[in-house]
Amino acid sequence: MSESIHIHPGSTAHDAVHDDHHHGHHEQSFISKYIFSQDHKTIGKQFLITGIIWAIIGGLFSVLFRLQLGYPDQSFPILETFFGHWAEGGTIKPEFYYALVTMHGTVLVFFVLTAGLSGTFANLLIPLQVGARDMASPFMNMLSYWFFFMASIVMIASLFIHTGPASGGWTVYPPLSALGQASEGSKLGMDLWIVAMALFVVSSLLGGLNYIATILNMRTKGMSMTRLPLTIWALFFTAVLGVLSFPVLFSGLLLLLFDRNLGTSFYLSDIVVGTDILPNEGGSAILFQHLFWFLGHPEVYIILLPAMGMVSEILSVNARKPIFGYMAMLGSLFAIAILAFLVWAHHMFVTGLNPFLGSVFVLLTLLIAVPSAIKVFNWLTTLWRGNIRLFPSTLFAIGFVSLFISGGLTGIFLGNSTIDIHLHDTMFVVAHFHIVMGVASMFGMFAGVYHWFPKMFGRYLNSTLGYIHFWVTMIGSYLIFWPMHYEGLAGMPRRYLDKSIWKSFNQFGDLDKMITVVSIIVFAVQLMFVFNFFYSIFKGRKVTTTNPWGANTLEWTTPINPGHGNWTGEIPEVHRWAYDYGKDGREFIPQTEPVGANESKH
Repeated sequence: MSESIHIHPGSTAHDAVHDDHHHGHHEQSFISKYIFSQDHKTIGKQFLITGIIWAIIGGLFSVLFRLQLGYPDQSFPILETFFGHWAEGGTIKPEFYYALVTMHGTVLVFFVLTAGLSGTFANLLIPLQVGARDMASPFMNMLSYWFFFMASIVMIASLFIHTGPASGGWTVYPPLSALGQASEGSKLGMDLWIVAMALFVVSSLLGGLNYIATILNMRTKGMSMTRLPLTIWALFFTAVLGVLSFPVLFSGLLLLLFDRNLGTSFYLSDIVVGTDILPNEGGSAILFQHLFWFLGHPEVYIILLPAMGMVSEILSVNARKPIFGYMAMLGSLFAIAILAFLVWAHHMFVTGLNPFLGSVFVLLTLLIAVPSAIKVFNWLTTLWRGNIRLFPSTLFAIGFVSLFISGGLTGIFLGNSTIDIHLHDTMFVVAHFHIVMGVASMFGMFAGVYHWFPKMFGRYLNSTLGYIHFWVTMIGSYLIFWPMHYEGLAGMPRRYLDKSIWKSFNQFGDLDKMITVVSIIVFAVQLMFVFNFFYSIFKGRKVTTTNPWGANTLEWTTPINPGHGNWTGEIPEVHRWAYDYGKDGREFIPQTEPVGANESKH
């Protein structure tokens, strides 16, 4: 059963081949359809489910070490149950506490908010929203997931070795990370961490190159760049950031591996361990910081930009209004992508950086507030006087805007080099980046899951559980991280297991207990979301219409459960931008509808 091949101008022979053969994919075996799948939608689901598993692991780590932080004078048998000799007597050992913090940060930043967020929604949305049968290279796309999966296996394996996982903070600064004899967490666990991250970088590059090629080369007829939804623009800039910055991390980690195992001195010089004077000379630990943060700061936006794009889309759909300032949003995305590469040394104000150079990085750091403010203004104006439908996806999108504003404002403190000297490595830093990057991006991810779940699985998530999930997570996130700003202003350092020995910090004991209790509640609600997710895949209310939210973009023109190839006939042609809501007396006008002769211009 084959169709005639029809190639649109602007589409490719690749599309036509899929046009002709996509029905054959229904007869695949279970392994080729669900495991080694080359269908972008299935690969997106693989990234999402793997990301959810990692989020449970990373979140559990934070709950367990919060127990220790909130109640430093008590022992918890559950800790010994989980960690064995690393938490003998129910109390976490200081060196293992650092390993937990390291793994928590690594897992959440890279494996959940990078692979889980970009991997899921770039795979799901790019072909569907630009009008392509699949990615530019479905095979490379499959490889990107399996490299991520291998990275996950290596990282999980490091949790079970005798010396324990890496413990150098998620930034793994040398010389601690470069010397095996420095601590238990600098031995095999650190090598496994580096190997896992190298595999992860390969996965990101394979995915990113695919996303860029698909967006630039495989748009359907009429889909000009300025008609692309903002989600696609955000994912495009994210992929560009990843392709340019991840190789720098790869090279930094490769040199670290050499220093650890081959006797080189890229990062080591004049080191004494105990009574041993090491022969290493001429290296610089600061070099690693430059290489790490040249990825590390774009990484913040690799995490944030997809959330920004999805929030723009979801707010417009559910406010029943066109997105305010489409071109300004594009310009601000572009400005953020450029500035993300020019601010890395604001993480290094206390390294002995030349004060003049520091002032340049202060200026560039504060400049990034301008495009960020444009985006916030446009989101709020999109909501202003809209006919807002408060679905769980809408609430999470609005929650993202709230967190981005409040977390971003504290970035102005840390972006100022003189104030940062006092606040660096305190709980203020933890509070700032968890709100603006961690929790905000999770909210963007949740908004996306609630909004596109019907497209992924043909069923709805339970809305009642969704509302509970939102309100407890929103209130809980502020209760956890807002008080940490005050601890940081008082000078309380981060990454310390027990701060009760300092009289100056004893006043925060009750506050830390409260943060710990709220953390446990918020984690429990995330488990409720996980239940909702997996239950709804099989038992959720079935979707009965191809366009349940009344949206304009192309993914809602496919069947409810699209096969490999997405559209059963020809790929639809695009005639207008993605945001014609509330126009000429109509609630929404899909992108595929030709522009009428008497239609007003947007």
